[in-house]
Amino acid sequence: MKLLCFQAKRFHWKTHSKTLPEVPDQNVEITVDETVVVFIHAEAGDAEATKTGSVMRQSLKHVKWLANKRAIKNIVLHSFTHLGGATAEPAFAEMFITNLGQRLSETGYRVWTTPFGYFCEWDLNVYGESLAKVWKEIH
Repeated sequence: MKLLCFQAKRFHWKTHSKTLPEVPDQNVEITVDETVVVFIHAEAGDAEATKTGSVMRQSLKHVKWLANKRAIKNIVLHSFTHLGGATAEPAFAEMFITNLGQRLSETGYRVWTTPFGYFCEWDLNVYGESLAKVWKEIH
């Protein structure tokens, strides 16, 4: 699992085009202020039954840690398969992102997920500190 996370003043996204023909048609445009934006690349190895639980726990812990550094309660999850080479199957990636969002919601965060299977146009306004831009690789 690879996570590229940003503490953002604002994140705006709009659907642009489908990358997976089987996903439903969507026309979405949303802006979220004061949020942690998590670009997620699920890797093939993450889907192994012996790894999925650990990867979920570590991902959850990392996102919460970064959000808590600035007392942010908004989280945006964005599938971004351009962070590595060994990409997981789309069904696993979508399930993982959905489950991560549910787990975050259960602990008091407001969660948005960009449409899975879409390229999106986006505008990202990130804080300046080094901690506002964090890369995490989870094994």
